[in-house]
Amino acid sequence: MSHKEDLALMAHLMRRAGFGATREELEGYVAQGYEATVDQLLDPPEERAEDKAGPFAMMIRYHPSSLLPGGVPTLGQANWMYRMINTQRPLEEKVALFWHQVFATGNSKVDNCDQLLEQLDMFRQYGLGDYRQMLVELAKNPAMIFWLDNNENHREAVNENWGRELLELFSMGVSNYTEVDVREASRAFTGWTITPKIPRLPYGRFPWRFEYKEEDHDETEKTFLGQTGRLNGEDIIDIIVKEPATARFICRHLYNFFVADEPQVPSWTIEPARDEAALEDLITSFEASGYEMKAVLRTIFNSDFFKNARFSKIKSPAEVVANTLRLVGSFHFPEPGIKDIGLQPGYMGQSILDPPSVEGWHTGSEWINSGSLLARINFVADRVANTDLPGIKSIINHMKAEKVTSPEQLLEASLEHMGFLALSKETRQQLLEHARNGGNLSWKDEAAASQRIGEMLALVGATTEYQFG
Repeated sequence: MSHKEDLALMAHLMRRAGFGATREELEGYVAQGYEATVDQLLDPPEERAEDKAGPFAMMIRYHPSSLLPGGVPTLGQANWMYRMINTQRPLEEKVALFWHQVFATGNSKVDNCDQLLEQLDMFRQYGLGDYRQMLVELAKNPAMIFWLDNNENHREAVNENWGRELLELFSMGVSNYTEVDVREASRAFTGWTITPKIPRLPYGRFPWRFEYKEEDHDETEKTFLGQTGRLNGEDIIDIIVKEPATARFICRHLYNFFVADEPQVPSWTIEPARDEAALEDLITSFEASGYEMKAVLRTIFNSDFFKNARFSKIKSPAEVVANTLRLVGSFHFPEPGIKDIGLQPGYMGQSILDPPSVEGWHTGSEWINSGSLLARINFVADRVANTDLPGIKSIINHMKAEKVTSPEQLLEASLEHMGFLALSKETRQQLLEHARNGGNLSWKDEAAASQRIGEMLALVGATTEYQFG
């Protein structure tokens, strides 16, 4: 491949495995090679103490309430968006977003963002590891326990909410179990609860912790998916992960999030997979590795079906915001306005930390309607047209150094700096006509040239290709 094609492929990888990359970053990744970059994303070096204390410590210093935001989701959302923008471990953060979509837990009920941020930490720690372990940690997670009422699941009064969603939305998918299985799974998780239960008033929120109450656990015999015994919660999870339906369900989620848009989850029982051969490859990797997420993601990123899936997935609002702010160099410091950036995905239809239901968000084309599309385009245009932002200044300096002058060069350079976008013939022609209306760039008037570049970047940001991942 040519160097330009190498850069385009790397840009694709960094959009999907992270939140985009600048031209300088892409050059560095290409220099070390594609597969080496995949390995680095999957196995990033251990963070040094000074790295851990870097931008996130500054965030806490200037906005201490973002560490423990309590019932104020705005602060928790800003905390997470700041991490997406500044992380040096992009895949780790992207995987946290993936699990937040699958294991959707919302502040609308939890009313405790401290616990939701703690859940994200759990996703970061276990998200690339053993799926079985992830389910065990999820079952013990205080936010999830409260969200799905397992604190109300008692030996003598079974609550089936957690047991049902564990099977329907977190592992196997509908039609792969019976109502009896739901009941038996729920019985196995009795006694898995949270503590303390101190009244909030007048003291405010206390941290929740997982607690196993042996006296409240149903120790009697249960039959789940054909297996009988005195099953507990971990036994249920052991049975679930070995089911073929589980491998297919989770791998289809991974394909939908990292490769290309699938139909919505409720239709998976009747709608075939977009690429059955690719899905089978992922299932094989999942089962052969002992349910390791890292192995499945390595299969995805190194596959031809992934490399050929450019611009076949609509970015989620969180991706639009994080991708754009990383590009323009905003909020590498917790500057004024940081509390607003966590709200921005919500204006586009994705309130992070507060999904609409346990089903999470509908993805793909359902991210787009007249209101959300306008919000997405305006958000991107307002930032990339701002020639005072450091990332845009860097783009302008690159174009100056490369002696970009003609309308054709202006368009091509803009597409490269916005992520090596491959436009449709019609879109390219329209943008080129706009560029030609202004004639050649003249670097003698650098302010005017910079304004022209900002305008072109804004137009590129409005294209379908930029809005796609």
